[in-house]
Formats: sequence, structure tokens, C-alpha cells
Amino acid sequence: MTPSFAVYPSSHYQRLSTKLQKGHRDFEATERSAAAILSADPYNRSRSQNIKKLEGVPSGEGQYRLSLGRWRFRYDIVAQAVVLTYCGLRRESTY
Repeated sequence: MTPSFAVYPSSHYQRLSTKLQKGHRDFEATERSAAAILSADPYNRSRSQNIKKLEGVPSGEGQYRLSLGRWRFRYDIVAQAVVLTYCGLRRESTY
């Protein structure tokens, strides 16, 4: 099965990703996993991933969120492309 969506990082995402790769050894593998998931099913039609469409978020600011363990990835879907806009750790004050 060929991926139906192309995954592209925004410039903001690239800056965040570079910082996280320096400080967290597990980030690179998680980032590859996120790209594979998003290229196959960014709308989460299979309901197999922890993807949520965020309410009240305008286009260009990451309308969708993918949670992989303690990592969060926000992205937008434009035609057949997924544009990554944010990556980071889950906030400690969440729970």
C-alpha cells in the first residue's frame, strides 16, 4: 500500500524538532512513527490512532493533534499533504 498523503514540516516545526532531537534520544524514532501514521491515515478513519480534531483552531495553527505516548504533534491537512506545525512533550500540569 502506497502512502496517500505527503508529510511536510513547517519552518516552526523544524526549529522545535531540532531542539527536541538534541535533548531527547527517543524523539527521532517517535517522529518517524508519526510521519508513517500521518502519511497513511491523517483523518484517522480507521480509529486506530490517538488523533483528535481540535475545536476552535484556525487553519495554519494545527487543526489536528496526534498523541504518541508523551509526545504531541499538531498538523493541518491541505489537499493530499500533511503540514506538521508543532511537536512537543505533554505538559506536566495536564493531570
